[in-house]
Amino acid sequence: MHNVSLLLDEKGGVSVKNVLYIHTHDSGRILSPYGYKVPTPNMEEFAKESVLFRNAYCAGPTCSPSRAAMLSGTYPHQSGMLGLAQRGFSMDYTKHLVQYLNQKGYSTVLCGIQHEAGWYMDRGEGAARIGYQQELTRDSTEFRQEDLVDWDKENAIEVCKWLRRYDGENPFFLSYGMYATHRRFPDRLDGETEQEYSVPPYPMQDSPETRKDFAGYMMSVRSADDCFGQVMRCLKQQGLWDNTIVLFTTDHGLANPFAKCTLYDSGIGVCLMLHVPGMKKRVVDGLVSHVDVFPTLCSLLGLEQPDYLEGVSLVPLMDGTKAQVREDIFAEMNFHTSYEPARCIRTERYKYIRYYDDSYLKINRSNIDESLSKEYLAERGLSQRLKDREGLYDLAYDPGERENLAGRPEYQAILEDMKRRLLRYQTKTRDPLLEGEILISPCWKVNKKECETASSKCPEDYESLGT
Repeated sequence: MHNVSLLLDEKGGVSVKNVLYIHTHDSGRILSPYGYKVPTPNMEEFAKESVLFRNAYCAGPTCSPSRAAMLSGTYPHQSGMLGLAQRGFSMDYTKHLVQYLNQKGYSTVLCGIQHEAGWYMDRGEGAARIGYQQELTRDSTEFRQEDLVDWDKENAIEVCKWLRRYDGENPFFLSYGMYATHRRFPDRLDGETEQEYSVPPYPMQDSPETRKDFAGYMMSVRSADDCFGQVMRCLKQQGLWDNTIVLFTTDHGLANPFAKCTLYDSGIGVCLMLHVPGMKKRVVDGLVSHVDVFPTLCSLLGLEQPDYLEGVSLVPLMDGTKAQVREDIFAEMNFHTSYEPARCIRTERYKYIRYYDDSYLKINRSNIDESLSKEYLAERGLSQRLKDREGLYDLAYDPGERENLAGRPEYQAILEDMKRRLLRYQTKTRDPLLEGEILISPCWKVNKKECETASSKCPEDYESLGT
């Protein structure tokens, strides 16, 4: 374990005990601390007091697999979370960070979204299944989907109430999860958001439709930032700032075409910021995976790491003793709404993506959330677009991953190296794709590959309707 000397008290014990985990939905890195012109001043202020990771990546660009990977320190195919929890997929909850911290004497508390057990809008059952000792989440049934950012605000109030009541008897792990910036976005613009100046990030085209769509994201992320700021102010007012680690992240990229549910950087790239009392602010460029969060928290809290963790501690990056702790990151897709098995390896310079379903290399349209941006592309031939079975991208010259170099002779040595790297991850973690197609369980709800919309009401659009 890396020596975290700055966290030790006068008697040599670990002085920082609490963990506040704050997370948004589908935000990627489209936040002002990462250079985007979006209204997140509270997050930007937090970044100035924290360690900001510029090259952090999730282990799976779909909601439940990403979260399960980070909170178990294992990859989705290892934890069992191959798809969405509300569609019948689940994980080995005994390996969840919450259950581990329960064993270490922590008070574990959930408020708002979790996406590792059942339907994320339900209260009670999911929290209990994961192992949270207490849940603060307010009822969401009175809200339209477009207004669920207001539900986030009510949950922020509950978080602050709990922090004011906290007696300090046991250290806490408090998870505050927001619906924002998930679709559907707010549909009533406020006076500060101007649609015509809300230009969407790459790879979306700038058009009236996509600007209107991105204006909804701007509304949603503004609300998330307000909630974030409220909780940060409360933490400081209660005198907890100096003995609480604050972890802020999201699950994957924006819910746009060619972002969420893809292995491009626009899909797997995530915001990740950690405030650790006594640790200087820093911007880190080294490669980081979500699976590194669990071992990092163990290092910071002085806890022994479980032997099943796949990640590495990020503390050497955080305190500046190392510029990198890993040479590559691995990410995967299995199911979102339809079956779309794919794997990737990313180094600092190159990305290799491999799709494993040779029978369907069109775009899985139901894996793209419904939006004006999707409609824009649907009207321009989205159904006819094809995926390359394998792709190699030089990120120094092609950060958008659009020039496939896999067939070029001068890149064959690099291609073979990336394939070897991928095989090492797959072999070490016993990737089921090495044995062939993943068979669909009757208890999973899975759309057909040709299905256009995730929420289709036609039974013929499904491989399995689940149980």
